[in-house]
Formats: sequence, C-alpha cells, structure tokens
Amino acid sequence: MPGLSDATRGRILYGGDYNPEQWPEETWPEDVRLMRQAGVNSVTLGVFSWSKLEPRPGARAFGWLDRLMDLMHASGIGVVLATPTASPPPWMGHLHPDTLPRDEDGRTEGWGGRQHFSHSSATYRRHAAAITEDLAVRYAGHPALTMWHINNEYCTYDWGDRAAARFRDWLRDRYGTLEGLNTAWGTAFWSQGYGDWAEVLPPRRPHYLKNPTQVLDFKRFTSDMLLECYTAERDIVRRHTPHLPVTTNFMPLWAGQDAWRWAEEEDVVSVDLYPDPRDPFGAQEGALVQDMTRSQARGPWMLMEQAAGPVDWRGVNHPKPRGLNRLWSLQAVARGADAVCYFQWRQSRQGAEKFHSGMVSHAGEQGRTYQEVARLGADLARIAPHVAGRHRAAEVAVLHDWHSWWAGDQEARPSHEVDHPGVLRAWHRALWQAHLTADFAHPEHDLSAHPLVVVPQLYLLTDAAVENLLAYVSGGGTLVCGFLTGIADEDDRVRPGGMDARLRELFGIRTLHEWWPLEAGETVECEGFRGTLWSEELEADGTADETTPYKGGELDGLPAVLRKGRAWYVSTLPEPGALRELLTRIAAGAGVRPVLDGLPDQVEAVRRGELLFLLNHGREPVTVDVPGSHRDVLTETTVTDRLTLGRHGVAVLRP
Repeated sequence: MPGLSDATRGRILYGGDYNPEQWPEETWPEDVRLMRQAGVNSVTLGVFSWSKLEPRPGARAFGWLDRLMDLMHASGIGVVLATPTASPPPWMGHLHPDTLPRDEDGRTEGWGGRQHFSHSSATYRRHAAAITEDLAVRYAGHPALTMWHINNEYCTYDWGDRAAARFRDWLRDRYGTLEGLNTAWGTAFWSQGYGDWAEVLPPRRPHYLKNPTQVLDFKRFTSDMLLECYTAERDIVRRHTPHLPVTTNFMPLWAGQDAWRWAEEEDVVSVDLYPDPRDPFGAQEGALVQDMTRSQARGPWMLMEQAAGPVDWRGVNHPKPRGLNRLWSLQAVARGADAVCYFQWRQSRQGAEKFHSGMVSHAGEQGRTYQEVARLGADLARIAPHVAGRHRAAEVAVLHDWHSWWAGDQEARPSHEVDHPGVLRAWHRALWQAHLTADFAHPEHDLSAHPLVVVPQLYLLTDAAVENLLAYVSGGGTLVCGFLTGIADEDDRVRPGGMDARLRELFGIRTLHEWWPLEAGETVECEGFRGTLWSEELEADGTADETTPYKGGELDGLPAVLRKGRAWYVSTLPEPGALRELLTRIAAGAGVRPVLDGLPDQVEAVRRGELLFLLNHGREPVTVDVPGSHRDVLTETTVTDRLTLGRHGVAVLRP
C-alpha cells in the first residue's frame, strides 16, 4: 500500500489548502509565482468546492479545476486532490432534507456552514460517492496528482431517525440479541429494559441522566459511521489510483473518532494543529499531538493544517510572534512530519474565515507572514534530504484509548474536575519538561520495545489490555500508572473491588476503600510533594517495595504512591515539578535518559535520523552544550561543544 514516502519522494511536502475558486482567475499566475518563491511544492485543491464542481444535481463543472491541475503541473507543484464531501451544496439540503443531521434535541441543522451532513443518510452517501467517482475518473491519470484527501475533519454527530435505524443495526451486530444489549447496558437500573429493537434510540436528551453505556456505544457507533463514509470514498479513489496514497485529516485529540482504528485505514495519517500562540504550554501541546500522530502513523506523518498567523475562532485571536511559526513547524519535522502545510494559501477576503490567516496574508508579498513562510520553505529544503522517510522510535510509551476517554467522560462521575485530556496533558508535559520523547500506544499494542510505559489514566480497560500490561511487566518492562486506571470493563461495568483485581495485585494494593476527589485548587500533602485533583484511600497488602504516604488529613499514613518491583501506582496527580521529578527518577531506573544532559528548561532536543533538533521555546537567547563537532544544516556552519539559540531559535545539527 502506498504511503507518505511515495508522495514526498525524498522531500518534505510544503504548502497547504489552495482555494483559488475564491479569487479571479487572473490571480492564479501570481499565486504560482509566490508559491515557487516560497518553496511550495504541494497544494490541496477542492476541499470545499462541491457547489463549484456540481452547481446543480448531476451537473459537472470541471473546467476550472482542469486548468488549475494543468497550471500546477506546469509549475512543478504537486496536487493533493480532495473530495469535497465535507460541505454539501445548498441544493442537497433543500431537495433532500434527509441528508441533514439532527441534534440531541431533535432540531435539524441547516446548510450555510460546513459538515452539515448525516453520516447515516443513504442519499448523502450516494451523492458523495458519485462526485468522488467522477473526480477519480477524470484526474486519475493527471501528472499533477500526488495524493487523495477525503472529506475534511470528520466531526458530525446525528441523533435523527436515520441514525437511530443505523444505530440499532450496529447494536445488533455488536450484541446479537436484546438480552445481550440489556446485559451490556445494565438496563435493570431505572426500569430501562428493552423488549423490542424499535424502542432503542440514540441517547437523546432525557429528563435526567443518560445511560452511560448507551452513550459510550453511541460514540463508538458515530466513529464507525464516519469511518464508513471515509472508507467508501477511499475505496473509490483507490480503485482508480491504487498507486497513490489516501488520507483524511484528524483534529488534534478529538473526542469523536477512535483514531487508532481510523489510522489503520489510512495510507498517510494527517492532523490539523492550532496551538494558541499565547499559551505558555503551546509547544508542549504541539509535541503531544505530534507524538500521537507519529505513533498512529507508525512513522512519518503529515501536518495537514496549521495557521501561519492568527486564527479566527478564539475569543481573542493573537498573531504568532516573529519566529514562532518557523519554530513550531520545525518542531513538527523533528517529531516525524514529512509534510508541513497550512490552512490556507491566500487569506480570504470574504466568508466566515476571512480573519483566519493565510500563508499570503492581507498584507501580501511584503507582509511579515509571507516573508517568514518563504524562509521556512528554504529551511525545509535543506533539511529534507536528511530526514524524509526516516523514523526513530521513542523509549517511552504513553498509553491512550478513546473508549476509555468516552467512558470516563460520563455525566455522573466522582469529579468533573477530572477530564481525560487534562490528565493526559499533565503527564505528557512532565515527560516533555524532563526532555524525554514519548510515543503513544494503545493498551493492547505490543509494548515490549519500550523500557518505560506510562499510563496517565485509563478508566476503562479490557481484559486483553489488563493481561497485556501484566505481561509487559513480567517481561521486564517498567510500568507507571496514574489514578482511576482499571476501574471499568469494556461495557463500563465497575470491576469488583473498584479496580481490577489483577492490577491491585500488580501494585501491591489489598483494598481500594474510597475515591477522594479534590476541589479545584485544593491539594493534599504527601511525603515530599503535594498532590492535586484526586486522592484515594488505599490499603496496601504488604508486598510493595516502596511507598510514599499521604501526610495529614483523612488519608494520613496511607500510600499515595506504591512501587512493587517494576510497577508503580500514583493515586494522585503530583504538582508539575513533582511529577516531572518522579518520572525522571523512574525513567532513569528503566535506563531511559534525555537526548542531551543539562538542557535549559525552555530548550527541546529531539533526534530524527542523523539530525539533532534543538528548539528554543523561550523569548530570550540561551546557550546549549553540545559536546563534539557538528554541522548546522540550516546555516551550514560548524558548531563545536556549544551554541547559542536566539529567541525562538532553531539549530539542526548533523555529526
């Protein structure tokens, strides 16, 4: 099956969404001139062009796209051709109301925005397949075509009647019988037993709390229905161009898709990434998403969208300071990206996103944004021969699972202060600040290649996942688990004892008496550090090799942290510095060390292939010790033992 390396051919793809239909055709040659000047070698066409391509049902208007494809080829710029199915034209909703989704209150969504389609509508799917087929037939042999991009940011939910019918079909496939469904959903509670499949609905708005397993299954179902939409279009273009890779773009840490499963259906895993430039942890947020995407791809991946400047959907939309766009783009390359792309090429003058930046801003060629974009293009051309297609596995693996996230995010839970993404970010941030690069993995993946496995929180664990963790530790791996892990099985049924008995034995826990969640801002004293967010009333079984007790309060003297052999359990969320120190110590014991010792806090060091990337996320210059002699690929200068990185500065060193 083709992959990203086949599309890049030893290059880093550089460019982004190009929406020339928004501009007079006389603008196109000027766009090409600026693209070539900036080192752009790839553009994505057609993402939101359905009404332009099919102005009325069954009509086809491909002439403008023909001219663009020819222009790109003549200019040496490859095309990632998108199916336009994320934004159906107004005629579809007008003529076929069944294509529109309904929210959980039964209200029908209208057209005029985007993503206004029901994933379960046979009419929508038929029209989507037809436009995809005609695009594939027309452009399969075009020399500009390098890759297919299906739809865009799949994120549609539907609680309507069509979705309800498909949901029942999905549940029949999963459980077989109503008895199996009733058992899995625990419908003996609140008189919810179902006696006829027609009674089963999506979790629409109830009088009080929803059935949590019903909600969990609806999220699973929604991910699967959207995946069906993707694979239907993917299979069409594959039939005509089996040699070309196919992708669709994930949103970062998006709750609506089981991205582990989706990644298996993509030739190229791609993501959109928009950290807030004012967020002091924006670089760590980028690193987390990049690590996760690289892990889903099991190698090089594609940064499909980022912003060259401000976005338009935050309360206050700040531009990127000088150098930050370059810094974050090169961070993505350091962490495995073989494509660095933007939304979009030229900033729109009309429409909902006219204040969202483009590679060419409203200021034009002389604007700072375009000047920085052109500099980055030159940087990528220098780096590409050394890294394109290369991948380096990390020694640390962080476990993440969408089903656990979905289950743990239920309405009625011990603390709404605890949310899966927040806990995940806290643990990944501690590793990042300790200068330890991490891969991500599913809890049922083979973990044997990683000396250290970190589980920030996995509320739901299947039996297979539990056995996998036990086998990992038995095989010599070091495991560290955060609180609220192993609480429920795959049906969100609480395990006997409040935590899987096999895990309690692994960690040296006799009894989990109570969960003690903390209020916002509240802390709990532990020996040597403070805990936040959560605490637990644990009774040790006497087999632990090391314990760290709570100090004072109701939990005084009880274990906050336990270690039994190579298995650690942390029953609170240590304050950031303490969590960093703990993971640094555990990593060292597992033989895992940073890329470089003595790095300043604001400097990130990542190896990819033969190159060492050093990235200064601070606003002040900083000096870094780099023993030996190196060549900076970006400046073609020799660096011996030490270098200085300016504000948002980057060095890319080869031996």
